[in-house]
Order: sequence, then structure tokens, then C-alpha cells
Amino acid sequence: MKNPDRSADRTTQKQGTLHRTHFAYKDREYFSQNLALLLKSAVPVGDALASLSVSTNSKSLQRALAGMYADVEAGYSLANAMEHAGLVSSQTLALIRLGEDSGHLVENLQLAAQQEEKRHIFASKVRSALIYPLFVIGLTAVVGLGVAWFLLPRLAGTFTQLHVKLPLISRVLMGFGIFLKAHGIVAVPLAVLGLLIVVYVLFFAKPTKHIGSRLLFTFPGIGRLMREIEIAQFGYLLGTLLDAGLPVTKAVRLLAGASTAARYQRFYAYLADSLDDGFTFKDSLKRYKKSGKLIPPPVQQMVIAGENSGALPDVLQTIGRTYEQKADSTTANLEVILEPILLVVVGAGVMIVAVAVIVPIYSLVGGLGR
Repeated sequence: MKNPDRSADRTTQKQGTLHRTHFAYKDREYFSQNLALLLKSAVPVGDALASLSVSTNSKSLQRALAGMYADVEAGYSLANAMEHAGLVSSQTLALIRLGEDSGHLVENLQLAAQQEEKRHIFASKVRSALIYPLFVIGLTAVVGLGVAWFLLPRLAGTFTQLHVKLPLISRVLMGFGIFLKAHGIVAVPLAVLGLLIVVYVLFFAKPTKHIGSRLLFTFPGIGRLMREIEIAQFGYLLGTLLDAGLPVTKAVRLLAGASTAARYQRFYAYLADSLDDGFTFKDSLKRYKKSGKLIPPPVQQMVIAGENSGALPDVLQTIGRTYEQKADSTTANLEVILEPILLVVVGAGVMIVAVAVIVPIYSLVGGLGR
């Protein structure tokens, strides 16, 4: 094996390049599952990596596999080669290192593939839950924009010619329509661009995406689903990491890296520090003021019972399966949960436009009658 210091230097040197590559989930899934299958068939690691590089159509994955093959042939461990390539998560790297040290590389690689699949499923549930409300609100915005752009300016001209006194709400909407007619070609694209920037800042930019996560947790239905997914991930990922033989503090720190919610990341970081200081799960959960809002008391009792009985990994995996089923149920019923809110939003928009248009028409009809 290579000098550890040189390995660390090489890792630092490569992190600036290869870690920037983004790998799709299907590439990571293809790599983990097929590498485990080849190694289970007693294929040497280098030959397995070369075979995967030939059979994949992904250029980024081919480059990563070529780099991993060169590292393995140079004498680096598979875990170090995978870290250099930046292909897998920190949880997978920990499992691979543990598997190489304990002689259970194939089993841990299969377990890592299962973890990646679960994380992808959990993330897909949140994305699918957001599609319905975003579609309804987006369609409502497009229809409202079309009415304001093409219909309201004509009505404004008609009311002006007839000298109809407009109420405040009508004047505001008519003014908006006239503005769109004059500057809409420039204003609308700029507004869409601004909205995309706000969405990126709130939900994708690393320094600020915790704000968007906090907003989603407060939204009815979506917040409930995200809590259930976080608890399911807490049970499943932590349970499998402990079952594989990782120390509990390291497993909890890896769980913090897997979470996408800032409040859960802070909680897991505190939990890892508390356990590292010698406290039990019972004491650690009791000392954290908001633990009941993050992990429900019944789940905490199950964790404490599992810790006392020595069956914590099995208890955690049971929690993960239970809350995964709850998340499935919430996802299926999410339309029912969100429909009243969306009806209020759409109805309020329709009512504002109707009042702004109908009130002047009634005034006009009344004036003609007199």
C-alpha cells in the first residue's frame, strides 16, 4: 500500500477537480449494484472497474471509473479510490472502508446500494409531493397573467371612454394590465428570472437553502411528509450503519451529512457530540429541548428501549419501515390535504379579478338605467 501521507496529499489535490463532477442517481446505482455483483463473483477489483467502464454509456462515470482503476492499480484501497472520484456519499465510503477492514466488502457494498436507493426514494417522495401544488399555482398564475395582459387593458379603455368611476381594486388591476401591455415583453421575463433566482437561493444554494427547508416544514401537508421522511431516514440509515458495525457516534455524524434539513443536521450533530461524551440516547434526547418536535416521544421510547435491550439496530430499522409506510400514506393523501388550501388561493384570485371587473360593470349599467 502507498504511504498514507502521500495518499492524503493526493486526496487533497484531487478534491478540487473530481469532486465538482455531478453524478446522476442512475450512475451511482449502476456502479454500486454492478460492482457488488462482480466482486461477489470473485472478479478482481481492477477488472471489475474496467468492465464497468466499458459497459456504461455515461461519460462522467467512465472518467470516474478510469481514475478509480488507475488508483487501484497504483496500490490505493477501493475506498480511497472512490473518495478521489467523488462518486459516492460519505455513508457509502464509511461502509466500504469498514467492509475492507472486516472482510465484508461485498455485503457492505450491497448495503450501501440499498442505502442509496432508500435516500433516492425519500427525496423522490418530497419532489412528487410538490408537483401538484406547484402545477395548480403555476397554472393559476399563467391564466391570471393572460387575463391581466390582454383583457384588462381593453376594459380599462372602455371604462375610461365611458367616464366610469372605478373602485380602488379595479384601478390597481387595470393599472397592472396597462403596465403589462406597455412593458410586459420585458417585465415578465425579468420577473420569471427573478423568481428562479429566489427559488435557487432558497432551495439549492448551500449557504441559504436551510431557509427554504424551514419554509417547507411550515407548509401544511408538505411539512408533515418531510418530518415522516426524516424519521424514516433516521431509523433506516442509522439502523443499517449500526448493523454493519460502525460506532454509534460515527454513524450519527454520517446521518447528519445525509439529512437535508438544517434543524435535523443540528440535532444529529448535538446527538453525536453527546454520545461521544458518554451520555446515553435517553439522556441525550432529554437534554435537547426540541427533540420531541423532531423525533416523536413514542419513537424516542423505542430508541431508548432498543438501547437498553441491545437491539438498537433492529429497533431503528423497524422505525424506518414504519415511517416509510406513513410517508407513503401521506403522499397518497396529500392532494386531499392540500386541496382546501389551493381552493382558497385560486378562489381568492378569481374573486379579486371578478370584483375588479364586475363592480364597474354594475356601475355602468346603473348609470345607463338612470
